[in-house]
Order: sequence, then structure tokens, then C-alpha cells
Amino acid sequence: MSAIAISTYRSSRISVVAGIALTVLLGLTGAKAAEPAYTNHPTNPQPPTGGGEKKQVKRHWYQIGRASWYGKYFQGHETASGESYDMYGMTCAHRTLPLGTLLRVTNLRNHKTVVVRVNDRGPVPENRVVDLSYAAANFLGFSGRGLAPVRLEVLEPRQLAQLNWPLESIQSQGLAQR
Repeated sequence: MSAIAISTYRSSRISVVAGIALTVLLGLTGAKAAEPAYTNHPTNPQPPTGGGEKKQVKRHWYQIGRASWYGKYFQGHETASGESYDMYGMTCAHRTLPLGTLLRVTNLRNHKTVVVRVNDRGPVPENRVVDLSYAAANFLGFSGRGLAPVRLEVLEPRQLAQLNWPLESIQSQGLAQR
């Protein structure tokens, strides 16, 4: 190797090391700069937290993904909650949410919404976020299609009083008779 090649190699190596060090340094100081700076200036004596108390931010849980449904083959089988699966009930299977959780499921294709209760574990395919009962999938309009993009939202206790269960429309479609 010539002296010019060695010199170029060392200078590029030094540049890489200096760049990494600079990035780390800026990352550490940038994290501190992201925190708001409060001063004890007379116009701003305390941080704006509403009387000096820390405001607790409550996050609203939601999940977006693909939903499928399961029906006749599982009818009457025992679910993870111990009850028998009813394909005409408003239930679903979810991998991680506690059994008994109420979910608002919205079909992102047609924006129809239904409320279901988690009573089973699943879905088995990893690319899906929820398995709905046949009745819930039919209400959302994808029982013939099999899969649909959905948004899941956990309902809070104060939202439960505002529910309008879709039982009337299920019974009017004759699903409860089957």
C-alpha cells in the first residue's frame, strides 16, 4: 500500500469514530433539551401543571389489524373462559386482553361498529389481532369475506352506560334462531 492510501484509510477511520462520538454526544444532550426548562421568573413562578399538581395522562388503548371469525366448527366447544362457544353471541378471542374485557370493534372498510366480550384466546394466525364470533362478523359485514381490517378499543366503565347493544338487529336478521 502506498502512503497516500494509508493516510486516506486513517482519516476516514477517524472521521467515522468522530461521527459516532458526535452522534452519541448530541443524543445525550438532546435528551436533556427535550425536557421543558422552567425558571422562577416572576411571570412564570411554577411549571404550568394546573396548580402545581402533576396531571396524570390516561392513555386510550387501541389496536389496528386484521380480524377473522370462527363459527360452526367450534359451536359448543369450551372457550378459555370455561363457557361454551356460541357463534351467535357477541364474543371474540384475543391473545392478551383479560377475559371479560369489552371491546368496541370497528370495521375499517365500512365503519360499522360492534361491542364484543373477550371470552377466548386466539387467533391462531399471527397476522390477525382478533377472532370474532360469526354474529359479530356478520354484523360488521364481513362474514362472507372472512377477513377485514379492524380497530379494537377497550371500553372503559364510564362508556358502558352509553352502549346500544346491537341485539335487536341480530334478532331481526334471524341469526338468533339458527
